[in-house]
Amino acid sequence: MTLLALGINHKTAPVALREKVAFTPDSLVAALSSLKQHAGVDESVIVSTCNRTEIYVNGNEPQARLINWLADFHRIDVNTISSHSYQFEQEDAIRHIMRVASGLDSLILGEPQIFGQVKQAFNDARHSGTINAEFERLFQHTFAVAKRVRTETEIGANAVSVAFAAVQLAKHIFSALPKRSVLLVGAGETIELVARHLKEQGVERICVANRTVARAQALAETLNADVLTLSQVPEQLHSFDIVISSTASQLPLIGKGMVERALRKRRNMPMFLVDLAVPRDIESEVNELGDAYLYTVDDLQHIVEQNLASREEAAREAEAIIDSQIDVYVNWKQAQQSIDLVRQYRAHGANQRDELVEKALNQLADGKQAEEIIKELAYKLTNSLMHGPTRMLRDAATQNDTTLTQWLSHSLELDGPQNQRQED
Repeated sequence: MTLLALGINHKTAPVALREKVAFTPDSLVAALSSLKQHAGVDESVIVSTCNRTEIYVNGNEPQARLINWLADFHRIDVNTISSHSYQFEQEDAIRHIMRVASGLDSLILGEPQIFGQVKQAFNDARHSGTINAEFERLFQHTFAVAKRVRTETEIGANAVSVAFAAVQLAKHIFSALPKRSVLLVGAGETIELVARHLKEQGVERICVANRTVARAQALAETLNADVLTLSQVPEQLHSFDIVISSTASQLPLIGKGMVERALRKRRNMPMFLVDLAVPRDIESEVNELGDAYLYTVDDLQHIVEQNLASREEAAREAEAIIDSQIDVYVNWKQAQQSIDLVRQYRAHGANQRDELVEKALNQLADGKQAEEIIKELAYKLTNSLMHGPTRMLRDAATQNDTTLTQWLSHSLELDGPQNQRQED
C-alpha cells in the first residue's frame, strides 16, 4: 500500500482555479464514493477549504491516475491541474498532513481553523465508509500531534493581522472585554474582520457608524449591533470604551476636541482608540490626552511583525515535533506489517498442517496402516514447512550473500559452521 497526497493551495494556484477544484458538502460525498470505487484506492480523505483542496489516498493508485480523476470530476483540463498541484508519497505525505493540521502550511502561519477543517474532513470520510485501520491511526495521530504543537509552542499565541492585534490590545487594556461597549467606524472588510474577532471574544454591545447607513445596517444585522450616522458620533462617543475606525475618508473624522469632550462626560474613564485607516481617521493629537490610548495601523503593524517572527521561531519547534512523530507513526506501521507477516506465516503453516491431517484421517478411515500414515504425514509436513527456508538458504549460498546466510542460520536456529565460529 502507498500513501499519496495530491493538492492545490494558495501557494500553487490562483483563486479562480482553487474555486473550480473545491468540493461542496454535497459534491464531497459523491467524490468520496467515486474514489472508493476507483481501482487501487483503499482509503481516502478530501480536505477542501477556501485556500486548499487536498486528496489523501491509501492504496496502489499511481499519482497520474489520481490527477486524472480530479480533472475528470471537476471537468478541468488535466494539464491545468498538473501544473498547479503538488504531490507527496509515504513519509512526505505524512509530514504534509501533520504540517497542514498544525497550521504550518496556512496562508497565515499558525492559524487554528485548519485543524477543525481537517478533523471535519476525516469525519466526513469516516461517515462515507472510506476510512480503514491505517487512516484511522494516521489521522488520530495527526490530531494528537497538532494539539501538541499548539500546547508546546507559541505557534498560535500572537496576533498576526492588524484586526486581531487591535482586539488583543483591547483585551490588555480592559480585562473584562465582553462587558465593554465598542464603536466601529466604517463598514469595509477590515472592520468586518475586527467585528468577527470581537464577537469571538464575547463582546455584546457593538455599534456601527458609517457614511452610508445602509452599509452599516447590513453589517450590524450580522452582529446584532446598533447603527449610528457619522453625524451622531460626536454626541455618542462618550458611551463607548473602545473605538476602532477604518474608513476611506481623506480627512480625520474624530478630533482631539471631540475625544476630550467625551472623556469629560466619562469622568475620565479610559478610552481605547485604534485607527486602522490610511489616511488617518483619528487626529494624532488625541494621544496627548491622559486617558486616551490611541494606536495607529503603523503601531499594530510593528506588533504583527514581531509576532510573525515569534511564530516563525515556534514553527521551527513545531517542525521538530512533527519529525519525531513521523518516526513514531512509521515505527508503528512497520510493527503492524511485521505482525501481519507473522499472522500470514502462521496461517500458511496451519493450512498446510490441516490439509495433511485431513488426508491422513481419510487414509485411516480407508484402513491404511497407522504407522505408515504417520510417517508419510511427518515427511510431507516437514517438506512443506522446510521448502521456503531451504530455497532461501540455497539462493543465499548461490549469491554468496554471507549476511543473509548468517541471518537465516540464526533465525532457523541452525548449528552450522557460521554459528559455531560466532559462539567460539
